[in-house]
Amino acid sequence: MRRSILAVALSTALVTTPSAWAASDTAPAAAPDTAAQGSTSKDSAAKGSTVPSAGDLLFEQPQMKNTAPGSTLTYDYSRRSGIERGPYGPPLNDTIKFTIEPGKSAESRDIRVQMFSGGNRVPAGPFNDMPGNPVLSLFLENHLKGLAGLLEANPRYIKNAIRKGLREKATVTPTQVTFKGRTLKGFRVEMQPFLGDPLTERMRGFETTTYTFVVAPEVPGEVVSLQARTLKPDGGELLEERLDYDQKDS
Repeated sequence: MRRSILAVALSTALVTTPSAWAASDTAPAAAPDTAAQGSTSKDSAAKGSTVPSAGDLLFEQPQMKNTAPGSTLTYDYSRRSGIERGPYGPPLNDTIKFTIEPGKSAESRDIRVQMFSGGNRVPAGPFNDMPGNPVLSLFLENHLKGLAGLLEANPRYIKNAIRKGLREKATVTPTQVTFKGRTLKGFRVEMQPFLGDPLTERMRGFETTTYTFVVAPEVPGEVVSLQARTLKPDGGELLEERLDYDQKDS
């Protein structure tokens, strides 16, 4: 049977860490490197601005330093798909919960994970002595698993396209977020990593997928929201996956 890209098995346990998705990762791709050239991220080091690069902002900061040991971080997850009789099934609404304990340093934490509940439960973690917030990696890994299965795709190919997109296609802009009645400074990261891919005709419309990440240093764990969204040419929705920080636990 013909397949979009070479399909490979995926692990059922999500034990990935931020380093596995870091934009600075230079591991060779399983397929030819196909991201479009000429589209660059707003790299603060290169341009001398105060706007950080996407990779530094999302993967290199000690995001867990402002989480109190003994506390719980809760993220509300939702997924819906407009693909009729598609593999995603009915809309899904669930939560990802982190139980926070001290790490070996002042900026790191030991994190126990409950990723979804009941029959939706996905094995994940634990993460020990983590300075960064693993929720971004968990979100991306779960998204990758679903997308690779839908497209019968090599997940490493898709993963490398996303990482390359973070290096070369992401835009980072200052933004404001509302947290417990206050307005805080944050950053918005946005990219479309699959545009220009030579396998576009095999991506079934998912080449237009837009990834949007919002972070704010004063929010516990710093991650405010994560989203992967794919629209049809007529404006209908193929897929929206979203994760939002639940402020009630902080």
